[in-house]
Amino acid sequence: MVVVWSKRARAALRKVHEYIAQESPKNAARVINEIIDTTLELPENPEKYPPDKYKKENDGKWRALEMYHYRVSYRIMPAEIRIVRLRHTSRTPLTY
Repeated sequence: MVVVWSKRARAALRKVHEYIAQESPKNAARVINEIIDTTLELPENPEKYPPDKYKKENDGKWRALEMYHYRVSYRIMPAEIRIVRLRHTSRTPLTY
């Protein structure tokens, strides 16, 4: 099983890096690396994190993790884990 980031999630990750790097490039790299490393561990235990409470009609395959005040939403698929969204937790949650 592999981890695949959607275009939207990759773009959001770049924006997070740019925003944090304005104050501290070192911290920006640390935060981004830890988020990526955490997602790379998902294939070992994809159901480690709770079901995504903002996903309508969630069958349990949509999950979310939070770190550094960022929420990473992902979907467990047969051959991959797809990272679909990255949002700051202080922003108004979006249902999907």
